Amino acid sequence: MRAVLIPVKNLSRAKQRLAPLLSQADRTALAMAMMEDVFSAVACVRGLDAVFVVSNHGPALERARSLGWEVIRERRQVSESVSVDRASHYCAARGVRALLRLPIDIPLLQSSDVEDVLAAAGPDPASVLVPSRDGTGTNALLRTPPALFRSHFGQDSLRKHLAEAAGKGALACVIRNARIELDVDDAEDLRALAAWRDLGGATGCWLRRAGFLTRAMRAGSAGEQQSWGKQG
Repeated sequence: MRAVLIPVKNLSRAKQRLAPLLSQADRTALAMAMMEDVFSAVACVRGLDAVFVVSNHGPALERARSLGWEVIRERRQVSESVSVDRASHYCAARGVRALLRLPIDIPLLQSSDVEDVLAAAGPDPASVLVPSRDGTGTNALLRTPPALFRSHFGQDSLRKHLAEAAGKGALACVIRNARIELDVDDAEDLRALAAWRDLGGATGCWLRRAGFLTRAMRAGSAGEQQSWGKQG
């Protein structure tokens, strides 16, 4: 049984590193748009047996239910790693053998990208990892079985996940995918997203409506460099 796990934080406090640029209402709206694009891509994946969404954010859980997915409601969120690991044990108990964790802030995701990651898995125990753009984070993580090793999402997570896999004697396959690698956390990420040709989906529509694609493309000018610089 192959499944996708999507953790969703409480989006009422989403994307704090974009606070110098966007109001909290705008940051929440952007996060919701990115979530919709990821959900739409996952909903079209072929050969997937189940999708699980772990969250305490009501709108995310309602959207997941509308797609026929199973929700794992959290009472309290400690960290993404804790949420993913608890949910991974839950999924394993439900018969899932291969579980792919995907974040909601990779709005360029396509269903074929998910299929490629799933296809790259070797015989268990095994893992497949797609790094972040800078090569240090982990934007997609497939584990077979789902609770093969602990999660370490955050700074330097790719190295930590590879070390965990090695410690379990598991095959670890690192693949590159430009769409998965572009997660949106700060102004620099928004510039990279704005430069993507034919940006569509809910995220592209929201950014165009809000006028931020135009602002992002002007970010290289001296007058806007400071406000659009990488935060944190």
